[in-house]
Amino acid sequence: MSYFVLKYLHILGACVLFGTGMGIAFFMFFAVRSKSVEVIASVASLVVLADYIFTLTAVIVQPITGALLVLDVGYSFYDHWVLLSIALYIFIGFCWIPVVFMQIEMKDLALKASGTSNALPERFHTLYRRWFILGWPAFLSIMIIFVLMIEKPVEIF
Repeated sequence: MSYFVLKYLHILGACVLFGTGMGIAFFMFFAVRSKSVEVIASVASLVVLADYIFTLTAVIVQPITGALLVLDVGYSFYDHWVLLSIALYIFIGFCWIPVVFMQIEMKDLALKASGTSNALPERFHTLYRRWFILGWPAFLSIMIIFVLMIEKPVEIF
């Protein structure tokens, strides 16, 4: 695969990860603020679907294209910026994996409440707070990775 194609796919994957994450966070935040159980149920369903279609695909593509770029360009996996990028990517995964399960449970709780015309249970709000909190370090880490990818600093530590 050519350098151009690898870099294009890697940048596209980064855009999808960041953009889908921001979009999911934006729509879920405002759905919950609406206090409409029907809106929350609908948006939560779409959030789960978007995570499966877009985020999961990009999560798989990113390390593959990243590793191939490191090899193709001649960087070392031991370069500080590469190591830190990988560590942050793994950290983001540790934030994202529980979020996926939280989103599924929030969706199920919202759909159940919507179907019975009940209010959302406290469990939904607890999960939402955790979901919201886990998003911050993940998004900050993505932004740090962007800086590392652009600058490729020789010394970090």
